Amino acid sequence: MEIEKIQIREVIKKDLTDILIRIALVGFLVFMSMKIFSPFMGLMLWALILAVTLFPLHQKLANKLGGKQGRAATIFVLSGILFLGVPTVMLSGSMVDFVERVHTSYKNDSITIKEPAPGVAQWPIVGKKVYEVWGQAAKNLPALLKKFRPQLEVFAKSALEFAAGMAGGLFQFLFSMVIAGIMLAYGKSGSESMLRIINRLAGYKKGRKLHTLSTATIRSVSMGVIGVSTIQALLFGLGFIFIDLPGAGVIALVILVFGIAQLPAIIFTIPTVAFIWWSGDSTVMNVVFTVYFILTGFVDNVLKPMFLGRGVDAPMPVVLLGALGGMITGGLLGLFIGAIFLSLAYVIFMDWVEDDDFDENSYTEKVEV
Repeated sequence: MEIEKIQIREVIKKDLTDILIRIALVGFLVFMSMKIFSPFMGLMLWALILAVTLFPLHQKLANKLGGKQGRAATIFVLSGILFLGVPTVMLSGSMVDFVERVHTSYKNDSITIKEPAPGVAQWPIVGKKVYEVWGQAAKNLPALLKKFRPQLEVFAKSALEFAAGMAGGLFQFLFSMVIAGIMLAYGKSGSESMLRIINRLAGYKKGRKLHTLSTATIRSVSMGVIGVSTIQALLFGLGFIFIDLPGAGVIALVILVFGIAQLPAIIFTIPTVAFIWWSGDSTVMNVVFTVYFILTGFVDNVLKPMFLGRGVDAPMPVVLLGALGGMITGGLLGLFIGAIFLSLAYVIFMDWVEDDDFDENSYTEKVEV
């Protein structure tokens, strides 16, 4: 009997040693793979999101081209770079230039503010106070800034780092379009491979459901929220550049965040129109840009019914938190990736919570009050 116990222990010891060695090797391979792949993580994730989002449109175009997947993907990549990449480059350049000019002016104590127009004092409720503070800043702004120099130094450094990160994220954004085009060309086989992976992880019963749910969530958030907000922010930003609005890129980024938070971008139209009539010389151009910004403010009301489809399952606070957290940790790409992946995680988690095999009819335990 004692001999059998010793033999069982030896077998368990050997098997346990083999298992631990295998786990250690797998863990080491996973760790090294993640470490090597981490510099490209954001780039590949955004490319994957673009590919998943654009795949239905890509298939329609490929069918019209006689099933030529590669040619359809090339058209999508070139169109994306032309209609999204070029405006994004312009706005990013405007933002970086604005931050650098403000920082240089601050360092040289050469920041100046124009005197307020007399009409500012006539604004309801806050007009006189705004006119007074504005006038003091216009007369001696450097003296006012010196009181807050330590805080401004920290803010200026953070602003420069953020602008540099956004510029780097821009090139990643453009390059991800090229990678997304390659993924689109092999979209069918890639989708089947992803389904097999999910089946392996979640089982065949849940795999297809999770695959469908994940795809629908990515498309609804990326098109209905991120896509609409990006288009509207780019339209506003291009208009800002044409009217020579200071900090056009920064304001366009704020509009993008507001759009993701589902706040109406029309609130930016009123101050923009006021700036146009205050600084513009040509009445005809003032009217043209006024109409442009009013229409741009209502663009989301037109695009959302077209792109949103069945709607977004994730609550808007989840989308906003993902966008802000992603932007803080990953810059421009993180803004988009964070919103989509936090929404995806929320939807999958809630699906797991609701997928309960509990049967109320079979529960017979009495509850005493």
